[in-house]
Amino acid sequence: MPQPFRVAPLRDDLPFGAEIAGLDPATLSDPAVRQALRDIWTDKGVLVFRGLEGEQVHLDLSRVFGTLVQHPTREARAEHPELMTVRYKPESGWLIAVDGEMRGTWLPWHSDLIYVDRINRGGILRPIVLPSQLGQTGFIDKIGAWRTLPDRLKQRIEGLSVIYKYDLDAAHQRFGRTADVHMARVSPDVASIQARLDDFPRVIHPMVYQQRETGRKVLNVSPWFAVGIQGMENAEGDALLAEVADHIVHSEEVYLHDWAMGDMVLWDNWRVLHSATGCPPDEERWMLRTTIEGDYGLGRTEADAAIDRSDYITV
Repeated sequence: MPQPFRVAPLRDDLPFGAEIAGLDPATLSDPAVRQALRDIWTDKGVLVFRGLEGEQVHLDLSRVFGTLVQHPTREARAEHPELMTVRYKPESGWLIAVDGEMRGTWLPWHSDLIYVDRINRGGILRPIVLPSQLGQTGFIDKIGAWRTLPDRLKQRIEGLSVIYKYDLDAAHQRFGRTADVHMARVSPDVASIQARLDDFPRVIHPMVYQQRETGRKVLNVSPWFAVGIQGMENAEGDALLAEVADHIVHSEEVYLHDWAMGDMVLWDNWRVLHSATGCPPDEERWMLRTTIEGDYGLGRTEADAAIDRSDYITV
């Protein structure tokens, strides 16, 4: 039976990611189609769907890959509770100075929810309003990051864990920084978060783990939100984490997605880092996102602290 959609690499030189074209939304209820899409996702980590439109298709496609999460923060929700709004408005949005250039909602390399113990499985982004320039979403595969990591570093970090702390000010990022940044303007909800950072417990995740389906090792480090290596919060540990984070963010295997209307992009949050290049400060960028539930089962809070997810803004 011929496959009911076309699959192509995102780039000929890129070992992760795939483009899916010609997918008929009416086939999303077909078990064979659903399994084929899940198998490609497991293998490739990032799927770029072309030529798909609409809220219901966005939701139906997302449910192929798992149960959807209703976002805990009312302010972040769109009209549908399983859709989260990711929006920059020129008059009030989150404005970041990046190497002296103003960008709306620029985000460094990170994994979503790495700052809590349960990491969501993934998500699908869809554009509503796009800026005339910039506005890309970047992806780095952490399986590839492990594969290309020097053996001497592999030997040093196996069995170690990284401590993460919730802090939305990218100027405070300690590891894997790629630009000089400061927050020029914040939204009220971000300002509220930053005023009570002590309320958020530190969490711990292993530096390396194996993808369940394939056994491939994942270099499980999110440069943003990392504060140190557990048991090595000293100069030696910081130097080791800095070297690993720099290896990740300077990877040659980076995919920057240039958005077009009709795109929907799915990423595996357990194995793929993402970033946002931001948009011009005088232009709107409006995206909708689903969040696919899951827990890889390896994260934990420091000192068994309790976490209330409704306190967090997901990035």
